[in-house]
Amino acid sequence: MGELLLVLDEGTTSMRAMIFEPGGACVATHAADLTQHYPGPGLVEHDAAEIWERTLACAQQAIERAGGADRIAAIGITNQRETIVFWDKTTGEPLAPAIVWQDRRSAAMCRAWREAGEEPGVQARTGLLLDPYFSGTKIAWAMANWPQLKQAGDRLAIGTIESWLVWKLTGGLHITDATNASRTLLMGLGSGGWSDGLLDMFSAPRDALPEIVDCAGRLGTTKVFGGEIPICGLAGDQQSATIGQACLTKGETKATFGTGAFILTNAGTTPPSSKHRLLATVLWQLNGRRTYAIEGSVFVAGSLVQWLRDSIGLIGTAPETETLARSVPDTGGVYLVPALSGLGAPWWEPEARGALSGLSFSSTRAHIVRAALESMAYQSHDLKTAFAADGADWARLRVDGGMVANDWMAQDLADILALPVDRPAFAETTALGAAMLAGVGCGLFSGLEEAASMRSEGTTFEPKLDDDARRQRLSGWKAAVRHVAG
Repeated sequence: MGELLLVLDEGTTSMRAMIFEPGGACVATHAADLTQHYPGPGLVEHDAAEIWERTLACAQQAIERAGGADRIAAIGITNQRETIVFWDKTTGEPLAPAIVWQDRRSAAMCRAWREAGEEPGVQARTGLLLDPYFSGTKIAWAMANWPQLKQAGDRLAIGTIESWLVWKLTGGLHITDATNASRTLLMGLGSGGWSDGLLDMFSAPRDALPEIVDCAGRLGTTKVFGGEIPICGLAGDQQSATIGQACLTKGETKATFGTGAFILTNAGTTPPSSKHRLLATVLWQLNGRRTYAIEGSVFVAGSLVQWLRDSIGLIGTAPETETLARSVPDTGGVYLVPALSGLGAPWWEPEARGALSGLSFSSTRAHIVRAALESMAYQSHDLKTAFAADGADWARLRVDGGMVANDWMAQDLADILALPVDRPAFAETTALGAAMLAGVGCGLFSGLEEAASMRSEGTTFEPKLDDDARRQRLSGWKAAVRHVAG
């Protein structure tokens, strides 16, 4: 058996295959973009067949660069969460588009459930809220609106992205790990199993759903790359990044600024609950035992920079944002509330829309771009306030994701949050976490504590902004976001 760990990292806008040595070095990588489909306002879809084909191609390229399949000890998979796939168990082909986590099509259903008083009971059972973000609401919409799903009968398979990839890799193994299952609105947070009441509420056929398994172990085997390679690690991307940041002790916190922004605090082995509209979720499950996290989810982060570049034309490349932010001393009173696909935690307003306020004739594109970057720190501060109110305040923040390659933004986070911000030297912590799980699952490591040796140290940004300036900036943000949240 080889000693290299192959990670399939399936994101929202791209996917990549990365191969790690046990010491943490990445020795091969190959990436591909993923086509985004927007068939209508608030609708976001992917082609599951494209996800599989491009993931397979990326893996084959990376394996070739690393010296062949016989060098691979195990595979770890990490994925965009909540995105849901519907396929035919007989043909292995998709029956409908994959509904992406950003999709808002079930907003009216969620509003009706909330008005009927369903949310407190759902939150108590799942740790989640009634929002279009979560897979169960998407399943309910699909079962009501896509007749081919009911027509498929017992041939219907439903799963999140890692479940879909495992099915294709193994030729029919239907499993999901506990972290992804905990994001569906269908799993009892304490029991770790599918809930009959929730399956009925969201019209999810039990026979179509996968078996819930651990995040590490010998979970399946694939022969598609030649020989047999065990699949030994599975986790949703944000849980995987939290593991990759070595947040292994209760209270440790990470924030990932990718397409969206997601902050998770390790909550230990007792299921947490939030009174301030945060989420409770499974952080990992090993040997049938679950560790939990409290999470705050922001729907728009890196996608805001992409929107400024591709739709509005204010920038040509993402790195320009740092130069523009540094070119002005402040935003000149401009605030950008990036509710382009609703507001996430702690507001949970799926029908809110973005707003740009405080403009004058002296406003320039630099002010607008700086306001866009500042909104990341402001949204993080809103979450910090909610975490603190739930008894889970942060002492420091470990950050990752494409946006925090921007030194200005990392410093602004430290300034607005008034705490140290740590950025690792190796930024791909989501893939690293999946490699750590795969290493534990195949026996290269005795546990996550030993696997944490794969993580590299990096740069710490200390807060420099004075209290009065921080309060003034936050006061303007609160006024801007109140207008949007309504």
